[in-house]
Amino acid sequence: MSKQSADLSPLNDVLLRLLGPDGCPWDKRQTPASLCDYIVEEAFELVGAIREAQGAGEESDASLQDGPAVDDIIEEIGDVLFLLMFAAELVERRTGRGLAEAVSLAAAKMIRRHPHVFGDLQVDNQEQLLRNWERIKREEKQEAGRGKGLYDSLPVGLPPLLKAYRIHSKAARVGFTWDSDEEAWGQFKEELEEWRRARAAGDAEASSREFGDVVFTLVELGRREGVKANASLDYANRRFLERFEVMERLAVEQGRDLPALPLAEKNKLWERAKEEVKTRDKAVPQ
Repeated sequence: MSKQSADLSPLNDVLLRLLGPDGCPWDKRQTPASLCDYIVEEAFELVGAIREAQGAGEESDASLQDGPAVDDIIEEIGDVLFLLMFAAELVERRTGRGLAEAVSLAAAKMIRRHPHVFGDLQVDNQEQLLRNWERIKREEKQEAGRGKGLYDSLPVGLPPLLKAYRIHSKAARVGFTWDSDEEAWGQFKEELEEWRRARAAGDAEASSREFGDVVFTLVELGRREGVKANASLDYANRRFLERFEVMERLAVEQGRDLPALPLAEKNKLWERAKEEVKTRDKAVPQ
């Protein structure tokens, strides 16, 4: 990890110049709060670059190889890093506390939460590791006099699908989940039936609520199999868009108006698009 200990001074010099007397008027008007949306946006761009480079295999980096895709990842890491340093600099100018303290606190926290690495705690499996992580977090909050609830640290603005996964994951760490996959599947079927009844009754509000329960339970079924719903759906979205773009191109090449085509003809183009994308993927070195 020697390359990770990079010298941040060049980026810090740029930041200080931007915020200096002869710097950029826009940068000098920013506050920590005004940077929030930019931080979120750049973080999403980084996530997109990583997922684009790795496809669906987010649990493994086997498909990640140096090249243009990694160029995008590195660039986006730089953008996120700059904004984090920007926010830290503004906080430090107002409070005297900034990046140096953040780094020190993060390092101490990671050491404290990994006693199986930095201490003598023995863990036999992933479940024990995660349960211990949650226990340490609760103790930290109690010592700091902050909220003691399991979900007090859950970000309010987390995207709903990712939030559902985190809710299930945290509940499982304290043993509040179905004992078996069969029970979880049974609950999913119950939620589907409740949604079906709400739809049949023509109750739009109840249908919306019941559909939410269906998705919420489906997220747990995926989690139990090691599947993260947010990442999986993102992959499905990108796959659909990639295939649809090929459909549009095929229609243009054939001199046809895609929206005006009968569904059967659209489906034929869709199948051709799927095959073309599949062939293209196979041609990419893994």
